[in-house]
Amino acid sequence: MSARIFIVDDDADHLSALCDLIETSGYAAHAFPSAGDALAAMVHGPDLIISDLRMPRMDGIAFLKEVRAQALDVPLVLLTGHGDIGHAVHAMREGAEDFLEKPYDSAHLLTVIRRALDAQAARREVARLQTVLAERADASILGKSRAMREFRKRIAALASVDVDVLITGETGTGKELAARAIHAGGTRCDAPFVALNCAVLPEAMAETILFGHGAGVFAHDTEGRAGKLEAAHGGTLMLDEVETMPVSIQAKLLRVLQERCFERMGETAARPLDVRVIATTKNNLRTLSTFRADFYFRLAGAELTTPTLHEAGEDVPLIFVHYAQLAARRYGRADPEVPWTLLQKLKRQAWSGNVRELKTSAEAYALGLFDLDGMESLAPGPVTLAQRVSEFEAREISAVLDTHKGNTLRAAKTLGLPRRTLNDKMRRYGLSSAAEDNPETE
Repeated sequence: MSARIFIVDDDADHLSALCDLIETSGYAAHAFPSAGDALAAMVHGPDLIISDLRMPRMDGIAFLKEVRAQALDVPLVLLTGHGDIGHAVHAMREGAEDFLEKPYDSAHLLTVIRRALDAQAARREVARLQTVLAERADASILGKSRAMREFRKRIAALASVDVDVLITGETGTGKELAARAIHAGGTRCDAPFVALNCAVLPEAMAETILFGHGAGVFAHDTEGRAGKLEAAHGGTLMLDEVETMPVSIQAKLLRVLQERCFERMGETAARPLDVRVIATTKNNLRTLSTFRADFYFRLAGAELTTPTLHEAGEDVPLIFVHYAQLAARRYGRADPEVPWTLLQKLKRQAWSGNVRELKTSAEAYALGLFDLDGMESLAPGPVTLAQRVSEFEAREISAVLDTHKGNTLRAAKTLGLPRRTLNDKMRRYGLSSAAEDNPETE
């Protein structure tokens, strides 16, 4: 389908001539004698607008501002007279795609149109891909906190470029989940995703596992066998806990990644290797004496750090409920009811094991195996009288908030506190209201 181009000009002769030029070039031209008429027709979604700068009632710059105010993502090219160059530059700063000084060359105008349409198509495709990538990440990486939103954006950005990635994060923060999301969102999504746990990679067998072996190398195998690298050809190889890889294997794999080819054990013919490597680690590889610096720089084409549950603390209830429901459905049980008071307790837990620990607790809760009293005992008990009083106060406020389903106005009346005082105490103890957890709640 040809591009729809709106042409806006109060000069009827010029408007007609320009429409003829546009249509003979294969585009669909729509003429408007004023900016107001063009704005009224914006519902039809033009792909490009060409507008004169000097027009009565609403000039080209005012028209441009109105288009942008309506959040219409459409490029606008201005036609200007000789004395309007300063205004045209101002229009470019306001977001105009380009401007042409009259009299203009027809061939140049058509070049500007093609360039503007190509740029617009590229922007829309990038926006579409980023949306798709973000949605794919959202499907597996939960959270509404700022830390998790930024994390998903980073994953979407890394997925769209085919570079090797080093993912660093504490135990249980979802490093493999992030690696799979990057793979699923990239151009290799339909190719293999091969995971190798370096922590259980025996040094004596490492070469065979990675590179495979040729026919006859082992007496029991007359056909040969592909290794992890060959299995991942065209796709992604994840090196989990890469800090545990033996130094001798680091050197050999470094050469393979540099040259992008390898040899099976017992063979001399090099095989091409097209693979994206995503390495995960819980350590700072730069500080490890057992990790080669040149291997680190080869792996770290781009770096990603997984947020801890402490950084995304407000997401604890959401993640807990999600995994509790998944576990219940897996075992044919009804979705469990999670009391508001429990969700507040969960938010105050340390969760040193991060999401992995939280997931385990959620699954235990869904099966009726979760020890609520034991959970509270995980946190260090109060030592001073002030700490004991604070613990009692936080517990009482939580109970009243639970009774009123998080309604702070009713809770404040029950507790005999001004609402502002209650809000201050809630902030101090890390408690949230129903309005914060659900914006639709009064």
